[in-house]
Amino acid sequence: MNILFFQILAIVGLAAAIVGLTLRVRATNRRTLPVDRSPVKGDPNKGLAYAFTLGMMPWAKESTRIHAVAYVRGIGFHVGIFAGLGALLISPFWDLLPAFLRTVLAIGLGLGALLGAAGGVMRIAERHLRQISTADDHFAVWLVTAFLTVAALAVWNAAFVVPMYLVAALMLFYIPLGKIRHCIYFFFSRRFFGKFVGRRGVLPHPERIEVGGVK
Repeated sequence: MNILFFQILAIVGLAAAIVGLTLRVRATNRRTLPVDRSPVKGDPNKGLAYAFTLGMMPWAKESTRIHAVAYVRGIGFHVGIFAGLGALLISPFWDLLPAFLRTVLAIGLGLGALLGAAGGVMRIAERHLRQISTADDHFAVWLVTAFLTVAALAVWNAAFVVPMYLVAALMLFYIPLGKIRHCIYFFFSRRFFGKFVGRRGVLPHPERIEVGGVK
């Protein structure tokens, strides 16, 4: 079957993902947030700026300070995902890329796949992660890992291009339905966090806090 069919299938999957995520964004925006009746002590805009910059650094959160390796793995996995989506979009023009860039792209996608697989194994092997992981969690991680794997292989060998489009189409259709849709909820949560802490003037943390007259 002509490769054009599988390219169109991937495009349809992309359209479905965009439409599905757009509907979820609109539905979320229609929800009423609780009114914060606390006195205004700071600037919500400063809180927003912090939430989307320094507030995402590993030293800003206890969980990432304690689990630095897991943090780096997650960052690498997500960088690989963005690289994979970019590679998918330009896939009809891969032949125009210099051999060096194609090699770098393939290695980057392969590394992203390895980091994704590591995350999948951690959800199975680590007791606490296993207890909180749902079927959706496992499926989403391994689906994205499969996409990055076939994308890396496709850059090296054209025989894997069709499997890449098939897995990509499945992943794109699944994005608005499963856990992968957290890509939009991330922005809602950071916005809520930033406005909350900005309004209350609690971030960035002061060097010393006075409690009961004692610093």
